[in-house]
Amino acid sequence: MNIALREWIVEADMMSLQSAMESGQYSSEQLTEAYLERIQEMNSLINAVLELNPDAIAIARSLDNERREKGSRGKLHGVPILLKDNIDTGDRMHTSAGSVALANHLAAKDAFVAAKLREAGAVLLGKANMTEWSNFMSSCMPAGYSSRGGQVRNPYGPGEVFVSGSSSGSAAAVAASLAAAAIGTETAGSIVGPASQHALVGIKPTVGLASRSGIIPISFNQDTPGPLARTVEDAAILLGAIAGPDERDERTEAGKEAVSLDYTAFLDAAYLAQARIGIPRPYYEHLDEERLAIMEDAIAALRREGATIVDDVALLVEDSNWNQGVVGYEFKLGINAYLSQLDDDTSPVHSLAELIAYHQDHEELALKYGQDTLEQSEAVEMTAEQYEREQTSYKERARREGIDFLMKEHQLDALLLPGDADGKYMAARMGYPLVCVPAGYSANGIMDQDGDSTKGPFGVIFSGTAFSEPTLIKLAYGFEQATCHRIPPKL
Repeated sequence: MNIALREWIVEADMMSLQSAMESGQYSSEQLTEAYLERIQEMNSLINAVLELNPDAIAIARSLDNERREKGSRGKLHGVPILLKDNIDTGDRMHTSAGSVALANHLAAKDAFVAAKLREAGAVLLGKANMTEWSNFMSSCMPAGYSSRGGQVRNPYGPGEVFVSGSSSGSAAAVAASLAAAAIGTETAGSIVGPASQHALVGIKPTVGLASRSGIIPISFNQDTPGPLARTVEDAAILLGAIAGPDERDERTEAGKEAVSLDYTAFLDAAYLAQARIGIPRPYYEHLDEERLAIMEDAIAALRREGATIVDDVALLVEDSNWNQGVVGYEFKLGINAYLSQLDDDTSPVHSLAELIAYHQDHEELALKYGQDTLEQSEAVEMTAEQYEREQTSYKERARREGIDFLMKEHQLDALLLPGDADGKYMAARMGYPLVCVPAGYSANGIMDQDGDSTKGPFGVIFSGTAFSEPTLIKLAYGFEQATCHRIPPKL
């Protein structure tokens, strides 16, 4: 590998990649080769990349030719991107949700977001490891583990620093500069949680802004794909690329009017001077002294930039229980629908019941942590009327007494949450957006081999109402530019 290129791609942002390709300094083919070589060198340390695209170099070469003959498609042209392993690609890569049961499954066509990325000119570099079945398999399974891929490790302290969330492979890979950025998915915390733990920017969009068609599901009302990147600008570029209406996902009809093709238009650091940001203190109570200090420093930074801080606002439904049976019911319906259409030649399972039986028949390989969550979901019995009643009851109260109420009552632009706060689950249940930004580093209480306490990243999360991504991006960008907390891991 070119030594200069080898060093240059570490932490390189997308606009730098574009400038290099436009000027002829580097080609997409060279960049793709550099990332592939970095994966080959570094991935054994963190186990973040599950599978490489055998056609990545050919795709990059084709995009280089297109750039020379027709010009660039835009900010993603020739940029290598990783996809979480629950996102279908109609190519020679497998889509398995980290499961050995689907290790040979080849999707018939691209998921909507994969197709959108190809259309934008991205090079789909490979599939990222993940928590198997997006952490809906076992209550005992650690974040980042899959039977097909093994355990994802955090590049900030492999073996010591927690990875968090099911998109942990996507996050670890981006943090270690194994790709320019990645797409993860979130049902409840699986984008912003890993972003917080890997000093990344993670955007969990409003449900309906980006399509879920072709993504192995958990919850119709909560699932969404979203970007993981090292900067707010890169995350905004990716969000614009994957957003848009899709006739295969009826929820995108609601978001059709909110779609902005270029979210980089909202990179406005000056917006903080007019922002009103609420601090829901109950979601800070679990923090240890060091993480609380990070949050207080974040609040102070926002104040210095001119933001109005409304301290100690309370969500009246913060202790409201969520009926796990509702999500289990949605998973059972969604996974049965997904598995039922798989090819017999590449998939041994075609229903949740068959998946559970497959695991039992391959216990040593497939059931390291059991499958109690899958079994509970299979056992869920709920009529359509019950389901609708549960959904409506929760959402009506949440709108009446939750995020919407709080934002209106205090005229807020957003709430500020710790990266590990349960407050992100309130947004998840409502399908509302979240943006995580690096905020500092804290000891996690585990000693390394020299007897020193390992420092792990910690992020802040901006939370808002439906389709408030433009405002949240403004706030996140302003905070990022004012604080510059991201430090690359030492590998």
